[in-house]
Amino acid sequence: MNNPFARLPQVPSFTLTSTTLADGAPWPAEQMSASLPGGKDISPQLSWNGAPEGTKSYAVTVYDPDAPTGSGFWHWAVADIPATVTELPEGAGDDTGTGLPDGAYQLPNDAGVARYLGAAPPAGHGPHRYFVVVHALDTEAIGVPASATPAYLGFTITGHLLGRAVLTATAETP
Repeated sequence: MNNPFARLPQVPSFTLTSTTLADGAPWPAEQMSASLPGGKDISPQLSWNGAPEGTKSYAVTVYDPDAPTGSGFWHWAVADIPATVTELPEGAGDDTGTGLPDGAYQLPNDAGVARYLGAAPPAGHGPHRYFVVVHALDTEAIGVPASATPAYLGFTITGHLLGRAVLTATAETP
């Protein structure tokens, strides 16, 4: 599968960087699933700039299109990040979202928990890609319930999307 965002509406890009993650590089051990040796399920630090004019909020998602599910696997989804916020600290996606700004909230990932869940590709399945995306939106509140799925958030984002910033990480379990 190519870039899963290629079939969505094309919008301007802006810059996304991380002190814990390099674009195109493997996930650092701490960002991997706690089910793997050295994994700690710690969300990466993210910083962004250059979002389009008119941005009123952001959403962050982490998605693995290579998961053997037929629909990929959503590892993290955060909605309603205020437009004044342009960084999330490492670990912001813990069980309580203590590193998230006021008003922002995490949706349940595909494991059913509202937190960041690190990468854990099935052993021998080959390399997986993880798209870490900051979505710039034209609304302060996306209007998606905190119990909604990340796929529903993605569907709703499409109608409010002004721009997209992407980093891609990889992981493989031998």
